Amino acid sequence: METTLDSVLDIKVYQHRKGYRFSMDAVVLYSFVNLKRVGRIVDLGAGSGVVGLLLAKKYPDASVTLVELQEGLLKLAKKNIRTNKLADRVRAVKADIRKLSEGLEGADLVVSNPPFRKPGTGLLSPGDERAVARHELKLTLKELATAASGLLRHGGRFSIIYHPERLTELMDELRAVRLEPKRLRFVHGNVKSEAKIVLLEAVKGAGRGLKIEKPLFVYKDDGAYSDEVARIYG
Repeated sequence: METTLDSVLDIKVYQHRKGYRFSMDAVVLYSFVNLKRVGRIVDLGAGSGVVGLLLAKKYPDASVTLVELQEGLLKLAKKNIRTNKLADRVRAVKADIRKLSEGLEGADLVVSNPPFRKPGTGLLSPGDERAVARHELKLTLKELATAASGLLRHGGRFSIIYHPERLTELMDELRAVRLEPKRLRFVHGNVKSEAKIVLLEAVKGAGRGLKIEKPLFVYKDDGAYSDEVARIYG
């Protein structure tokens, strides 16, 4: 496929012009991570690698593994690692999240911007790359939660961006694999709209107790970015 070279924050990203392209969701998920320090990061369903690469810049001492199933996106992720001169700390591997090989366990942080639409809901994208990235064609929520839990050390964190309609299902699946929801934030288009996405952080082996942070509004009434989103983008 034809590619474009785009910039977001302090990284450059090659992505397919007509395939799956990252959105603001990736930047919002990256900004939601608030650890002071982190050693090992795994990005599940990394696509072209945006979230993992941003986190590698944010945490200069961390090693990052980008896990992606689709060959086309994996090639882009590897190219983006080289483009941003991060090959010493970041690697991209082709793997089915449901069948991860040994060697990735003990992560401090797992992040994911997964497909959140069930097959048969919403409009399937015309290209397979986008369909797989947005619909549960290759990976279910239960399988994702199980994989994340298996990768994390005790006390490690799982940060995910998801659809509010499936929040209770998300919490149930996380708790079933010892990932306790600890921090939650809703993202709205503006102050008058309902939540479009939700950010959730779960901690492996933690006790009950959930903090709900103030909502994030993307736009002002005049259509400009809110002050917080403007700060995120620098």
